[in-house]
This record gives sequence, C-alpha cells and structure tokens, in this order.
Amino acid sequence: MRQFSADYLRDTRRGMWDDREALADLELASRERVLDVGCGTGELARVLAEECPGEVVGCDADRDLLRVASGRDGPPDRRALPVVAGDALRLPFEDDAFDLVVCQALLINLPDPVAAVAEFRRVSADLVAAVEPDNSAVSVESTVDAESDLAARARRAYLDGVETDVTLGGEGVREAFAEADLSDIATRRYHHTRTVDPPYAERDLRAARRKASGEGLADDRPTLLRGDLSVEEYDDLRTDWREMGRDVIDQMREEEYRRAEVVPFYVTVGSV
Repeated sequence: MRQFSADYLRDTRRGMWDDREALADLELASRERVLDVGCGTGELARVLAEECPGEVVGCDADRDLLRVASGRDGPPDRRALPVVAGDALRLPFEDDAFDLVVCQALLINLPDPVAAVAEFRRVSADLVAAVEPDNSAVSVESTVDAESDLAARARRAYLDGVETDVTLGGEGVREAFAEADLSDIATRRYHHTRTVDPPYAERDLRAARRKASGEGLADDRPTLLRGDLSVEEYDDLRTDWREMGRDVIDQMREEEYRRAEVVPFYVTVGSV
C-alpha cells in the first residue's frame, strides 16, 4: 500500500467537508459507535465526530499518522481522537463492534478492495460507507497556460503505472460492496475543489517550488515509468514541468497566479 505523509493528507483534504450534504446517507445523527478505517491524520474522523453523538474511533496501519490523529503530534488546537493501530484487512475488533464503518480514499490504494469491504462488513452491525475518488476524471484550470495540459499528461502516465485501481469512483465501489454481500447500495457524487489564489499560503508556495524543481514528478518517477512512459518521455515531461513551475513562481510574484483542481468523489453506502 502507498504511504502518505501527514502534510500531504492535510493539504489534499483541506476544505473537503465544508459542505457535508454528501454524508447524509451515513445518518450520522443516529450513530453510537463509528470506525474510520485508514483514518490517516483524522480529517474525516473529526468531521464524523462533530456530526454524530457517539464515539468515533480512528484506525490506521501507520503509527506516525495515528500520533497526529490522536493529538499527540500536530497542532495543539486540533481535536484528539481515540485511535487503534490496525490493518484494513485484519481489523482488531470483534464482529458487529460498530454501527458504521467508513473509509476515505482507502480502497483505491488497496490491491483487493473487496477483501477490505468484507472486513468492514464483519465489524459493522448496520452500515458500511466508502468515500472514493475517480482520479481519471480530475480536472485542472490554471492561469499558467501549460499547467492543465501537463497535469493531464502526468495523470495519464501515473494511471498507467499505478498498481491499484485509483479510478474506483462510484461504480467500482458499488461492485466491491455487492461482492462483499452488502445490500441497499446507494451512491452520491460530489466534487472537492482545491483552489490557489492570492494571498498565497505557505503550502501553495511550497507546491510551486516543487514544480519548479521537478521534485513532485521525481517522487512519482517509479510509477510513471512502470506504465508506457519511456525514460526519454519522462525526462521531457519533467523538463516541461519545471519550466511550467518557473512560470507559476513568476505569476505568484505578481500575485496573478490562480489554479483550481476539481476531484470527483463518490460516497457509497451499503447495509449489512
């Protein structure tokens, strides 16, 4: 399974649940005990805890991320969560221990999503839910002319090389739920939009520097080369990417740079 840093999870999920209508089918107001599997730094778990009267427990295999979710690391003003270390395929809980088991952007990173959903079903007495993106449908608009096209080129190469199905979206999750013998399956679609506008946050400046240096593509080089992209094509892409990054920085200096990335997410629920 791919590993993610706490900074990456916070940056990619910022503002994701400003509108919580997509969570309506989770019936959070009636939940007594909720499990967030693959909770990471606890971004979704904190939202769940705000919306339901019962206890929300976070579970993740990465103990460093759990330290952030639990409040032992990270900003002191963030709500602490009860957390448990555990594998999504071998959850350390008894049967029917929760009335809702949920995950966010987890199944796309697992080689066997159905096995994970079956394990979620085992520990849930009522409902299972998954919030998963379709990464093939991400769109980017930018004031730097080359950025949208380069982002699409890099995404296509990444999708060719990644070893799990990061395009699960709604249909793939519905199929996994059905194979795991869940019933009354329903899906809601919504869009998570991340924008970059002046005045720029430190995370925006950091992202621009990574583009100009090519670090972001370098981190994904093994995945990009695992697909159809040749070394020469990767080098060309990285050269164009760095030039684009320099244009981003130039526009930032003039406070002219703006960027919007839209990621389609699907909230799928199924009854035990």
